[in-house]
Order: sequence, then structure tokens, then C-alpha cells
Amino acid sequence: MRTTVEITDAQRAGLLDLAARRGEKGFSRLVQEAVDRLLADEHEGKGRVEAALALEGSMTAEAADELTASVARLRSNWR
Repeated sequence: MRTTVEITDAQRAGLLDLAARRGEKGFSRLVQEAVDRLLADEHEGKGRVEAALALEGSMTAEAADELTASVARLRSNWR
């Protein structure tokens, strides 16, 4: 199906370059791959959230505090 999508000049140039390196004339297949990947990641992410929510109450308060502190340490060093 044909549709119009707005992208930047830099994105277009990058897509054309990648398509050329793959031996393709245009970048439609690249966009299709990107959309497929995005949709799969979104679906997988929802499954992860549901699995995490199912664990509610299965951790002790002490373990939860340790995890919270660990996440805070990681985030403070994140670049």
C-alpha cells in the first residue's frame, strides 16, 4: 500500500545509502522492516509489562528497597 510519510532530509539520505549498500533501488523495504520491528517490539513490550505486573506482591519489602536503590545507582551513572 502506498502512503505518504514525512522524514527529514538526513533520514532520507541515510535510508538511500543503506538501501544502496543492500543493492536495493529504493528504501520501501527498509521502512517495512522498521515498521515490522516497531510493531513487534511494542507487542513484546506489552507482554513484559503484563508479566511484571503479575509479579506484584511477590517481592519482600527489603528486596524491593534494595532493587530501588540499585536502580537509583544505575540511573545516577547513566549517560
